[in-house]
Amino acid sequence: MTLVNLDHFTCKLQNYSPKPENRENQNKQKMTPLLFSFLLLFQTIATTTPLRPGFYSETCPQAESIVRDVMYKAMIREPRSVASVMRFQFHDCFVNGCDASLLLDDTPTMLGEKLSLSNIDSLRSYQVVDEVKEALEKACPGTVSCADIIIMASRDAVALSGGPNWDVTLGRKDSLTASQADSDNIMPSPRANASYLIELFDKFNLSVKDLVALSGSHSIGQGRCFSIMFRLYNQSGTGKPDPTFEPRFREKLNKLCPLGGDENVTGDLDATPRLFDNQYFKDLVAGRGFLNSDQTLFTFPRTREYVRLFSRDQSEFFKAFVEGMIKMGDLQSGRPGEVRNNCRVVNHRPIDILLESLA
Repeated sequence: MTLVNLDHFTCKLQNYSPKPENRENQNKQKMTPLLFSFLLLFQTIATTTPLRPGFYSETCPQAESIVRDVMYKAMIREPRSVASVMRFQFHDCFVNGCDASLLLDDTPTMLGEKLSLSNIDSLRSYQVVDEVKEALEKACPGTVSCADIIIMASRDAVALSGGPNWDVTLGRKDSLTASQADSDNIMPSPRANASYLIELFDKFNLSVKDLVALSGSHSIGQGRCFSIMFRLYNQSGTGKPDPTFEPRFREKLNKLCPLGGDENVTGDLDATPRLFDNQYFKDLVAGRGFLNSDQTLFTFPRTREYVRLFSRDQSEFFKAFVEGMIKMGDLQSGRPGEVRNNCRVVNHRPIDILLESLA
């Protein structure tokens, strides 16, 4: 599938004329390989290979085992880290597809996604992905994309925490840029209600069932007091707590997150924060959801039936969760990409040199 229109670049090359002072020094023999490199580059990034399981079976057969090994070590070092990494798939794929744009650091000319409203002081454990990438670069330099690392690491976070395991499709490219504005405009707030979330997920062809199942990612990990202060003390501007709180659970959270306290203190997202299971849904039924965007899934009629189903049947939850993760992992922007050498920065590509020479 063609992703890049070459007309603009072809036109620039055909109309390019060296500045008078440089014309005598122009070496046409040097331009030919440069032009060849340019066209070869665009031939590479202007087509996509369909995602498929075992994509690296020949080019880096140990890729998936390397990712899982690093994730296991990270979990032993800090159990919360794997839950943090698992969230990367959602925060990456919803913003212009699964292309690891989330991982790019800011530059003088680009505001990336790490400091967007939904990510700042929330997403963490980027260094785990750095460790995975370093291990993969040692084994198979320039082969495994950061976008695929996110997909594999998210799967492994679930499996290592006691949840389901599944085959992931691979072959993604890494984006050449990122957008804080796009992330701000797309990613939901912890205050979001079920109606808003249903509309958001529908834009990505994800069903109500997918929404509820994927929200089960909060089966592991923690959230900040910052995200629930309004629920505890001023729900919907009433100056009162969210009435859906189970009273004893609310008292527990009041002690954890007092008014005027440190809002970076974290609380468990469900009663078994290190075990990927269906306890999250049992907690929602009991009025013990941590985030508003969690508890609203039980109070809203269209999502309640799935919360009840998953609270009763863990196998149904696991099955639906895997289906949702696979569907979300298939989200693609259609933009050109590359395999980054470092997940935090784009590579210095031949096109950079070419465009500089045409300036």
